[in-house]
Amino acid sequence: MDEVMRGRVWVFGDDISTDLLSPGAYAVDPVEVRKLHVLESVDPAFASSVRPGDLLVAGANFGCGSSRETAPENLKALGIACVVAGSFARIFLRNAIAIGLPILICPDAPLIVDTGDEAEVDLTSGMFRNVATGETARGEPLPPEMRQILAAGGILATLRS
Repeated sequence: MDEVMRGRVWVFGDDISTDLLSPGAYAVDPVEVRKLHVLESVDPAFASSVRPGDLLVAGANFGCGSSRETAPENLKALGIACVVAGSFARIFLRNAIAIGLPILICPDAPLIVDTGDEAEVDLTSGMFRNVATGETARGEPLPPEMRQILAAGGILATLRS
């Protein structure tokens, strides 16, 4: 895992729930099916248009709702390189790190980018930057222990090593 990531941005608002990230109707389906329905009620084109390396930027309370582990799994399966949000629901944050999906808490990130912009995320410094405009927002750097888990590919990979 790179600690600095650069990719195309998808911007969403506050309170993106695990139900939106992993709709219950597909809960028992394989990840290849589940990932096709991520955020479909918010942006029907998202799952079919997202590319590996893209960044998801959102407002406050990202991943609220149930403790569906499939929510971060689906984002990772789509190739999302990092989720940057104003704040995260505690259980989503823990599940994301556990499966090796990078996250960054950065409340001002949604204010400096639009969907389609290119941005850069630095997990070590917590910096988020709009590549075209040069505008930056400072987030909360991930602790070294979390970055080690991410670098290993998740908690299971960490425990195996």
